[in-house]
Amino acid sequence: MTRTTPLPALQQRDFRLLWIGQLFSTIGSQMQLIVVNWHVYLLLRGQVDRISLLGWHFSLNAQAVGLGMLGAVRILPIFLFAFLGGAIADHKDRRHIILWSQILACLCAAFLGLLTLRGNITIALLYLFTAIDAAINAFNEPAQISLYPELIPAEHLSNAATLFALLWQVGTIIGPMLAGILLVAFPIGTIYLLNAGSFLIVLCAVLLIRHRSVVQKAESEAFKWREMLDGFHFVRRTRLIWSTMILDAFATFFASARTMLPLVATQILHTGAQGYGLLATAQPVGAVLIGGIMAMRKPIRRQGSIFLASVALYGLATALFGVSSLFIFSYLFFALTGVGDTISTVIRTTIRLQWTPAELRGRMTAVQMVLAFGGPQLGEVESGLVAALMGASFTIFTGGMITLLIVGWVAWRYPELRDYS
Repeated sequence: MTRTTPLPALQQRDFRLLWIGQLFSTIGSQMQLIVVNWHVYLLLRGQVDRISLLGWHFSLNAQAVGLGMLGAVRILPIFLFAFLGGAIADHKDRRHIILWSQILACLCAAFLGLLTLRGNITIALLYLFTAIDAAINAFNEPAQISLYPELIPAEHLSNAATLFALLWQVGTIIGPMLAGILLVAFPIGTIYLLNAGSFLIVLCAVLLIRHRSVVQKAESEAFKWREMLDGFHFVRRTRLIWSTMILDAFATFFASARTMLPLVATQILHTGAQGYGLLATAQPVGAVLIGGIMAMRKPIRRQGSIFLASVALYGLATALFGVSSLFIFSYLFFALTGVGDTISTVIRTTIRLQWTPAELRGRMTAVQMVLAFGGPQLGEVESGLVAALMGASFTIFTGGMITLLIVGWVAWRYPELRDYS
């Protein structure tokens, strides 16, 4: 009888190094993400934005608008640089791209921390550093996602995708938890500096990787700008991949409640910084529980129908989270969004990497970034504006219900996804 090795992808040395390095980097980055949201909330505390439109006068909650604008700040660099980053990932050594990205991200976090500790930070500077960090990620993400399939046998791709989804969610548990603790005990700038230190660990891990990424284009061949759109043309022609991206983008646009957590924690659940930090761990807790189960089991067979069901769970749990006023139920429903999101992430990542030729993976990932990052970040802008007018609870509930309708439309419009196994 053949014995199945648990977590087979982690048995590969180079993949293990990349995975461990990214774990520490994700923890630091998630600390910073939570702290930036809280930092904006504090800087805009007590302010009101007043606008006039067609003779009507509106008073908007400046904190809600400010949190929503973070979405625009984070997504604009993705729109500007993701296709370039994807083309470069298919043209140059992916390992070198990751190294330089981590160095620049480390410097960005360090400067932000120093400015904050010196008391020189403003909303404009906070948005600027957030945008720079997003631009760096537009080059790092395509290189990283394109690299890790090279570090493992093809039959372990699903396990590797599960482990990377698990990595992300572990980081989003530990990062916000640490942020909640540190926000009470230390200045905000200290947390930014801790994030800078986390990048040093991933730098060491990537330097130890022996594998040298296969450069798909000859070094002597000139870079062609039109190559940037090859990934989009490929994705658009491949209906199975395109359907997963459409659903991912629209679901995260309408049902992304994470940015509204400061408002939910303070105005609906009436908790402070510690409650906010604890609530922020709910989604990744659910994700880690299901991710751990998936990592130890064989790959899912009926991937299409389960993918659709997992996104439906994500939407339903979001809607219930929006109407909950008790912390324990809010935590449970937000955790269920993590369960649905992780299952869908593993399935869609596996489908995309399996169906994409190696020489197009960077550019395919760029399309994925624009849609997957664009959905939630633009959703933050939408939810921030709607929350300022109608309240956070209304915004979150309606977003979840719209997601359920979109799942039904995709299941009807793309039968190849519904029937995929």
